[in-house]
Amino acid sequence: MNIISITGGKGGTGKSFVATNLSYLLASNKKLLLADLDVEAPNDYILLGVDKLGPEEPIKIFFPMIDYSKCTLCGACAKVCDTGAIIMSKGKPPIVMPRLCSGCKACIYACAFDAIKPGERVIGYTYLNEVRVKDSWFKLLTGVLRYGEEHTAPAVRGAKNKAVSLATKENSLLIVDTGAGTGNSISIGIQYSNLVIAVTEPTPLGKHDLESILRITSGLGYRTWVVINRYGIADEKPVVEVSKDYGVEYIHKIPFHKDAVEAYTKGLPVPLYNPSSPVSKTLSELASMVDNVV
Repeated sequence: MNIISITGGKGGTGKSFVATNLSYLLASNKKLLLADLDVEAPNDYILLGVDKLGPEEPIKIFFPMIDYSKCTLCGACAKVCDTGAIIMSKGKPPIVMPRLCSGCKACIYACAFDAIKPGERVIGYTYLNEVRVKDSWFKLLTGVLRYGEEHTAPAVRGAKNKAVSLATKENSLLIVDTGAGTGNSISIGIQYSNLVIAVTEPTPLGKHDLESILRITSGLGYRTWVVINRYGIADEKPVVEVSKDYGVEYIHKIPFHKDAVEAYTKGLPVPLYNPSSPVSKTLSELASMVDNVV
């Protein structure tokens, strides 16, 4: 199984645009699973014209269940909880705040009296859809964080594990669409990638966040390409220079064009909306390059 991750740092650069269009093009000749791991605001299903998310499966994490008959009020569990999920007042037993718990299990290891038992709680959900777009067919797994949850990373990990398990079982190419930013949830999303494609734009913010994500992929030793989306709206030289500084082996350019916007609003891949569009041409070239890698 191969994993291609689409990321890029700042929001709005076109990560989902690239991920959905690549999935459409590559699925015409191979088995493919697209995993939308932007759990706080997933929108791949919208871009692909999916009306309703498929069957729901919970994403569960560890949750401490306190056996008060064994609790000695030593306070060790509260001391090691770095999220403040376990609260203790003097002389009072510990109280667990569910939404603050990240499921790290530090408390259960810190308790010397076997007063904490492993439980679980739901922090999000995954949904599986079959996407059929003309001559392409592939599966879409969407991860969604439960409303009010504090911790994104465990939900991303849970959704990623389900995606990897399914792709391995079905021997599918796995394309991962990460969320925005450069936090630990992004590092989890791109983990084990054979190729990371960082999508950026020729703007100062695009350059800044591209450098942030390239520090991560370079540090982790991942093969990385850069896609400059909306090419032509400004000088791309700063983005190109940063890419070369970090040893990026391939830079691809997708032109700024109305066809991309129109296809986006209609929930269609650009190559299907207008095969002769310059955007379709560059996306097809990118898909061919990726196809050679996997």
